[in-house]
Amino acid sequence: MTVGKIAVIGTGYVGLTSGACLASLGHQVVCGDVVPEKVASLSAGHVPILEDGLDALVAEGLASGNLSFVLGADVAVKGAKYIFLSLPTPDDGDGRADLSIVRAVAKQIGPLLEPGAIVITKSTVPVGTAKKLEKIIGREDVALVSNPEFLQEGTAVKNFMKPDRVVVGSSDLAAAREVGELYASLGAPLVVTSAESSEMIKYAANAFLAMKLSFVNSIAALAEEVGADIQEITRGMKDDPRIGDKFLKAGPGWGGSCFPKDTNALAAIADDHDIRFPLLDATVTANRQAKDRVVDKIRAAVGGDLEGKTVALWGLTFKAGTDDLRDSPALLISKLLAGEGALLRAYDPTVHEDLEASARNPEITVASDPHAAAEGADVIALLTEWPEFADIDLQKTAVSTGTRTIVDGRNMLSPEAVTAAGFTLIPLGRQP
Repeated sequence: MTVGKIAVIGTGYVGLTSGACLASLGHQVVCGDVVPEKVASLSAGHVPILEDGLDALVAEGLASGNLSFVLGADVAVKGAKYIFLSLPTPDDGDGRADLSIVRAVAKQIGPLLEPGAIVITKSTVPVGTAKKLEKIIGREDVALVSNPEFLQEGTAVKNFMKPDRVVVGSSDLAAAREVGELYASLGAPLVVTSAESSEMIKYAANAFLAMKLSFVNSIAALAEEVGADIQEITRGMKDDPRIGDKFLKAGPGWGGSCFPKDTNALAAIADDHDIRFPLLDATVTANRQAKDRVVDKIRAAVGGDLEGKTVALWGLTFKAGTDDLRDSPALLISKLLAGEGALLRAYDPTVHEDLEASARNPEITVASDPHAAAEGADVIALLTEWPEFADIDLQKTAVSTGTRTIVDGRNMLSPEAVTAAGFTLIPLGRQP
C-alpha cells in the first residue's frame, strides 16, 4: 500500500525503533529531533542505544532512502500525512505524567500540518490526552489517533515486526483504521477503540504485567519459608493457559523505563477520579519488598553488617539485552547497600565507566569482567540475567575472590556448579 509521508517526532527509544521499523515496511519516514549532534550521528548511521537488530534497520533505511533524520519538528512535519509523537512523558514528581513536551510540540506543529493530516500519540500518555491535543492543535481538518507501543527493550524490533496486536483509538474511527493500515503487512489483529480506551490499554497492560511479577516474587518469598521451590511452583503454573509462562520468573523486582512510571501514572489517574485501587498499591509495595529481600540476603551473607564490606555486583542494567539503567533493580539495590556503608564493584557487559554517586545512583567501580569484579569481594550478588553469567567459570572466580558466597538474584546459576567451585549459593524462592 502506498501511503503518505510519515513523520516521527522524537528519536528516543520508541521513536527511533518505530521510525526504523516503519521505514523497513517500505514507508517514507522522516524522524525529527531537537539535538543537532544526535541528528548528525543518526544520519551517519550511529545508533545510540543497544537494541538487537536496530543498527541494521537504521542502516538499511538510510541506504534505501526510506529513512532520514532532520533537526526540528517543524521540518519533519512538512508535507507529512502521518505524524507520530514519540516524546518523553516523565514522572512529574507525584506519579502523574508530565505532558509539557507533548503539548509544546503539538502547539508548534499545529499551524504547519497539511489538511487531512493525522497526529498519532505513540508516547504513553494519560487518558484524555488525545482530546486535549485536539484543542491545542485546533484544526478540524486534522485527526488525533492514539496508537500505544508495546515494545520490550532487548526485543523491541521483534515486538514491532511481529506484534501480538495493533491498537488504534480515536473519536474519528476512519482515521484510526487508516493508521492501522500502516501495519497491515504485519498481519496482526487490529484493535480499534475510542481514544480513551486506547490510552488506558497501555497502562492496564503494563500494570497487569508488573502485578504478575510482584505476585511471583511474593510467592518466592513464601516458598523459602515453607520449604518449597519457586521454579517448581512456576513450572506447575505456566501450563495453565489462563496463566501462561510469561513474567513468572522470580527476581530482584521490576524496573526500567516503563513499569515504574506507568504504574505510578495509573495510580494517579485512579486517584484523580476517586477510584480506590488497592491491588495496584500492593503491586508497588511488593516490588519494593522484593528489593529489600535481596538486600537482606546480601547483608546476612557478610555477617549482618555491610559497613566497609565489598559487594561484587554481576549486572547493572534493569534487564539483559539492553544498556538501560533507568530504575534498574540492580541500581536501586546498590543504593540501599551503599546507604549501609557497602563498597560496590560491578561488571555489566554494557557499562564501561565507573558510576559516580548521584541522587539516582550510588558510587560504583566498574570492572572489566565478572572475575575482576569479584576480586577480594565479601559477597557476590547476581542481579541482571545476562546469559554469560549462567555459563561463568566459577572455578576461575574462586581463585581471586575473597568470598565463598553468591546471592543469585535471578536463579541463573547451577547449584551443582556453585558447590563444586566451593561457593555457598543463596537463591531466591528456593532452599540453599
